[in-house]
Amino acid sequence: MTYDQLKLENQLCFPVYAASRLIIRQYQPFLDKIGITYPQYLVMLVLWEQDGISVNEITQKLILNTNTVTPLLKRMESLGLITRARSGEDERKVVITLTERGRELKEQAALIPVELSSGLLSGEICVADLIDLKDKLYILIDFLKQKDSSI
Repeated sequence: MTYDQLKLENQLCFPVYAASRLIIRQYQPFLDKIGITYPQYLVMLVLWEQDGISVNEITQKLILNTNTVTPLLKRMESLGLITRARSGEDERKVVITLTERGRELKEQAALIPVELSSGLLSGEICVADLIDLKDKLYILIDFLKQKDSSI
């Protein structure tokens, strides 16, 4: 047996993993300017889209476990970006709401996607390529979520 299936270059996971890490690295200078980390940025994106949602809804949107998100939210609360409060309707739910500071951060963050995408464009990669890649990745994510019973 040649074990070609075990070569790094033949793996789907590695280029996705490497691209993800390198893209996050490209985000870092922009996020440093506004004082948040990449995981915090993802939570903020969810909240800027829909404020006042439960921790469970955030975990579902970000495809993360509660034990990953809870410490992140605690840190964001200590930074004054969000508040965490028990739901009046269901005490088991914790609702996350943006503070004024968290809402104001949206204005600063609005330029990040534009600046980042312009930095990714080259003679080999155009906007249509990036959109196509994003769309294909969402198809893959949806497929994998259906196969994962823990989600």
